[in-house]
Amino acid sequence: MVASLVFLISILLIQADLYQGFAEDQVPTNRPNIVFIMADDLGYGDLGCYGQEKIKTPHIDQLAAEGMLFTQAYAGSSVCAPSRSSLMTGFHNGHNRIRDNLPHGVYLRPDDFTVAELLKQAGYQTGGVGKWGLGVPGSWGLPNQQGFDYWYGHYNQDQAHFYYPDFLWENEKLVLLQEMKIVDQVGKMTGNRGGENKYYTHDLFTDKAIEYIDKNKDRPFFLFVSYTIPHFSDYPKDSPDHYLVPSDEPYTDKPWPQIAKNYAAMISRMDRDVGAILLALQENQLEENTLVIFTSDNGPYTGIPTPIAFFNSSGSFKGGKRDLYEGGIRIPFIARWKNVIPKATRNDQLIAFWDLLPTISDIVNYPGQVASDGISMLPKFMGKLSEKHPYLYWDYGHVRETYKQALRYEKYKCIMIHHRNQVQIELYDLDNDPGETKNLAKSNPKMANKMVEMMHSAYQYTPEYSRVH
Repeated sequence: MVASLVFLISILLIQADLYQGFAEDQVPTNRPNIVFIMADDLGYGDLGCYGQEKIKTPHIDQLAAEGMLFTQAYAGSSVCAPSRSSLMTGFHNGHNRIRDNLPHGVYLRPDDFTVAELLKQAGYQTGGVGKWGLGVPGSWGLPNQQGFDYWYGHYNQDQAHFYYPDFLWENEKLVLLQEMKIVDQVGKMTGNRGGENKYYTHDLFTDKAIEYIDKNKDRPFFLFVSYTIPHFSDYPKDSPDHYLVPSDEPYTDKPWPQIAKNYAAMISRMDRDVGAILLALQENQLEENTLVIFTSDNGPYTGIPTPIAFFNSSGSFKGGKRDLYEGGIRIPFIARWKNVIPKATRNDQLIAFWDLLPTISDIVNYPGQVASDGISMLPKFMGKLSEKHPYLYWDYGHVRETYKQALRYEKYKCIMIHHRNQVQIELYDLDNDPGETKNLAKSNPKMANKMVEMMHSAYQYTPEYSRVH
């Protein structure tokens, strides 16, 4: 206990020293605001700028036209919590604090250093809305203890599956949503709990995001918009589709399955609100000096197949959420920073969520050493070639019957599936087979064995994730 306390105090002192180390001449005079918008379970193929032909996403498409669209961007994981942990702390799944959605009870700790903490030390106001998933009340993992000055939304990732919940959190205060309506899959009110209700959480998150921009327009700020759309809802349990949205417009008259209308309406609603956030930046004369990033936390959920198959949400890729095939981890990623990022450009270089921390460090000229598995994306943003990753690593299913690992090395992707006492190895050449249809493990055993060894070295055991292979 004493040793742990000493360690915690030392971490806090180090961070305090770094904060004091930001002399005025070390901080760029034109530090950009940073708005990071992340969808939940949005597929690589769900946006018009990535090839979607049925779902309308004009504002996000315009963002891509004004910035850079990445074709080989990877999430931190194929599921929610570890992907967010990777984004915030800069580590891949082999080193990450939170590496899976199970077991529950693993949260960020005081010695974890987040993007928000770095920016707060650099003099930024730091705010977030939406889904957190990295801590609950009583833990060290709450956003206000991990660098955020302001938070509005969900702490618990499972609670975020409800679009009409009983409560949200504003900082560490409980906000009761006294009136909560229940909608059917058509988007019409079918009942209520406690009376009439107009609170669709996604809309509240957008309102708070715009309010945050308005309040902080005169100082550098970081805004993390962690939307819950288009994640399926856990309520009502007897719904045939679980996709809840107040209206299925503009797809009401389409001859589509209702589930498809709802899914598309959720994405178009999010696109509308991305447009509202961009307009708030424009109206506050901030768009010229704001880095805006839009992405998704992982691939689309294939457990409810109709909308995903109908819209080809994974694009040309195999699999979806909870898979380590490309459909589960390759994501849309768009960055706009006017006068810095060339507009209407496509970038094929590899990037991953754990690159965000060193990127932000680079942008604000952070004076300290930042531990991370990532590489700064800043040269890529400027259209330059940059340092390459030695590899990219993911895993999933630590306490499940089937455990999966994956590693990207140059053009190759190796997947190792552990099921009971059997191990299956798959090897793909993503340059020539991005759909992962031809397993090369037997025809190229040398590369397969090399990448398996790299997986073993990439994985560091912790008490929470100590699976022995």
